[in-house]
Amino acid sequence: MTAKLPAPVVLENDVVRLEPLALHHIPDLFAAGGGDDEVWQWLSVATPRSEEDLGKVALGLIHDDKHIPFAVVLKESGRAVGWTTYADVPGFEASVEIGWTWYGRAVWRTAVNTACKLLLIDHAFELGYNRVLLKTDHLNLRSQNAIKRIGGFHEGTLRRHRKRPDGTWRDTVCFGILEEEWPEHRSRLNRT
Repeated sequence: MTAKLPAPVVLENDVVRLEPLALHHIPDLFAAGGGDDEVWQWLSVATPRSEEDLGKVALGLIHDDKHIPFAVVLKESGRAVGWTTYADVPGFEASVEIGWTWYGRAVWRTAVNTACKLLLIDHAFELGYNRVLLKTDHLNLRSQNAIKRIGGFHEGTLRRHRKRPDGTWRDTVCFGILEEEWPEHRSRLNRT
């Protein structure tokens, strides 16, 4: 039996506030990363070229019962700079996936990703999940390095897992963090 997805909540720390994704976030989100092919390169949809395009993608996530999407809002500015989701992990007991994540280029290599992952992983384990799964395209080395940095353990690669928007096949690299591993990783991340 798979785990039930968590209810939408607001999670925050000193860097970000994660709040349920809504259409009022779209103008900020489009300003942060709309039309930027590099931001959307590894996601399963084509780069949104307008707020309307981005709104359609967001609505798909909002109404998808396999995802709980969050807008990533900078505490300092109050502006949304990306989104991330919890996702269902069929076939795995007490597991939840963190994925469908993107951030505008302006917050790359800042504290934003670590702050988001600390909130999401802490919350997942507080809710009783046993394992957090993170996946990425085998060509997305930046994402793989970020996942390893937060403590993701490489569990394997799913070959020809799904097609990219351009029709080529994506191999998916899978990482996991177990509940008992997280305190050590969390401690290390909070020291940096």
